[in-house]
Amino acid sequence: MAEGLLKHALAGQPAPLRSLRVLSAGVATRSGEPVSENAVIALKKAGIDIAGHRSLSLTQAMLDDALVVLGMTESHRSIIQMKALPVPKHLHLFRDFMPAPAEKEIGDPYGGPIKVYEATRDEMVEAIPSVLDFLKTLIIRPGA
Repeated sequence: MAEGLLKHALAGQPAPLRSLRVLSAGVATRSGEPVSENAVIALKKAGIDIAGHRSLSLTQAMLDDALVVLGMTESHRSIIQMKALPVPKHLHLFRDFMPAPAEKEIGDPYGGPIKVYEATRDEMVEAIPSVLDFLKTLIIRPGA
């Protein structure tokens, strides 16, 4: 869901933001698994189609190529910090850039009812403006 939402948000941004590549990968998943039906439904309600998405397992090459790595939970961040060599410079949680007292973690809705997926979607949507602002600091040079 995060990939679909962030791609959608970036598509409405000026260059070079809109040309950023967004890739979702799991720290504990097998590649090739279909997205859950409730994730598809939750994003379809927001006008985003992720029905064709397939899971990917996170690799060191993905981390090495990433401008930013965004996890959903502290456990995601910890797993990446333990396994990655080198650890990505910009390893954050999706909601790290939101002002306090915002909750920083986004729980995994997997296997839950549609209402849980919708709540997860809404937590991501709430964070997207702050993610975009952070990305701007990385790729838009002052005075450009």
